[in-house]
Amino acid sequence: MRKEHEKPVEKKQKLRTAIIALLIAAVTGLLGFARAGYSIDVMVSDALCQRASVASKNIYIIAIDDETLAQYGSITSWSRQLSADLVRILNKDAQTRPAVIAFDVIFSEKGDEKGDAAFAEACREAGNVVTAMSYRFKEQPEYGENGRVTFNKYHVDGVIMPYKALREATKQGYANTLVGTDGYVRRAMAYIDDAEGQRSYSLASQAYKTYQEGRGASAEWPKVDENNQYLFSYSGKTGCYSTISMTDVMDATVNPAVFADAIVFVGAYAAGMQDSYMPAISHGTQMYGVEIQANIVEALLEKKTQQQMPTGIFAMFAAALAAVFYLVIRRMKIVPATILMLIAAVAAGPVFAVILYARGWVPPVILLPVVFFMIYAVHLIYGYVQEIMRRQKVVNVFKQYVAPQVVDKISKDKDFELVLGGENRHIACLFVDIRGFTTMSESLKPEEVVEILNEYLSLTTNSIFQNGGTLDKFVGDATMAVFNAPFDLEDYIYKAVCTACDMKAGADAIAKKFEQRFGKSVGFGIGVNCGNAVVGNIGCDFRMDYTAIGDTVNTAARLESNAKRGQILISGEVYEAVKDRVEVTPIGEIPLKGKSQGVFVYQLDEVK
Repeated sequence: MRKEHEKPVEKKQKLRTAIIALLIAAVTGLLGFARAGYSIDVMVSDALCQRASVASKNIYIIAIDDETLAQYGSITSWSRQLSADLVRILNKDAQTRPAVIAFDVIFSEKGDEKGDAAFAEACREAGNVVTAMSYRFKEQPEYGENGRVTFNKYHVDGVIMPYKALREATKQGYANTLVGTDGYVRRAMAYIDDAEGQRSYSLASQAYKTYQEGRGASAEWPKVDENNQYLFSYSGKTGCYSTISMTDVMDATVNPAVFADAIVFVGAYAAGMQDSYMPAISHGTQMYGVEIQANIVEALLEKKTQQQMPTGIFAMFAAALAAVFYLVIRRMKIVPATILMLIAAVAAGPVFAVILYARGWVPPVILLPVVFFMIYAVHLIYGYVQEIMRRQKVVNVFKQYVAPQVVDKISKDKDFELVLGGENRHIACLFVDIRGFTTMSESLKPEEVVEILNEYLSLTTNSIFQNGGTLDKFVGDATMAVFNAPFDLEDYIYKAVCTACDMKAGADAIAKKFEQRFGKSVGFGIGVNCGNAVVGNIGCDFRMDYTAIGDTVNTAARLESNAKRGQILISGEVYEAVKDRVEVTPIGEIPLKGKSQGVFVYQLDEVK
């Protein structure tokens, strides 16, 4: 009944552990995912997934670089005539003109009237020019239909537009760069819809849309979040696109025909213009804003955009994998469990992330490996605690009847198991009983009887332990001991004989002591036999005794019952094993209760 009762308890413990593992996975996944854009996880994702590829040969950058500034002066001092000339040079031949010319420069301030008018007119004639604008965003609370308040970080608080004539002659796109809280650019905003339903496109989106329309195709927008944003893959690190100094275009060093049907960005490419950012593809190296715009356009063209994996989906996925991992690992030993943890961590982290990234999703990279490691650590700790408890249980059981050195060996033996069942071993078995104890106890006070009994039993126990034996049990005033169990013991038959002699010698001293105190004395009768016996923990799962059973044990008990006070009887098997080291007196064959044939017995007189 006890065993049947414990099975549900064990199942509940396993279920509780599994639930804890699931909660660890779910909570860690949710919390970690919420922080994914602001943690080391994103850095790992960048390193794994932001891989340089072959940049498009149809996207060019005309750089307003140091050479350009040296030749034409600060951009704030330029006449817009210079920009008009650039547009006309690029569009001079209708057969080789660019598909799109996108200025990553905001021409908001009016310049000289003649230059402003010339630039606007050149753009109007070209029909392929996109100019930059900029929004000012301000976080603001917004009220939903259900009365719930949300904070919109991208509420438009103001706008900076090109001057009117240029605005009317070109398409515009806002050039705002979305910098993450960690200082890196990995997101872009496709468009903004105002309250009237009017849609404004980002500079990259407008360049992409214009390019597609020029080819007779429609613009296909990626999946966006609630802020119309998406993650994008860079095509390469700084300098991956063909970059040509504006001066080389203006002085005809470069033939404008190279820009035929291409997307051409014009923008700042000098440190002093303060238009550089940290791209996700190369941590520690800055990239100019115009080159980031080029990367975004190519991401739209090549559909290299992503969204964060939905929180709920990731949490359920993480919980399911964690549960499977736990169920598999909980029965494994340390080495295979460690190997499995490492394989699972790599598969569920980097490999899983790269596969999903290629399909447009960005999952957390390190969270599942962390969850697996936590479960692995719990498994190790739990196993370690269980091992300590198991060893302590073994020690607590055996220290009651095994010599201290044996207990110490048990506590250090990793393979020792305290289980039901036993093994067949060759042992020496010793029985010792107090002669005259019953008669004496009838004439003494109970406390005096206990005092005498305890002293005699202390003698027998110490004698057994000093010779490396195992105290099997006390049966009233009798003691049973075995040698060569549970562990191998050198010369165990001889040590059993020595134990018997030590008991006899000690009993003589105790007898004199109690005769002086109580006027009565007692002595020992001892029997020693050797042979095969079944030894082990015998009983049930909640109550076990380490003992030996079999004919060898029964014979030893019969020898003890036939021994007189102060006599040690040993069997012929024992004598044959130690005959060169003992002095004996042959008793002869005597009948023993329960045995059909008699046993030849010797009286042990002395150990040499």
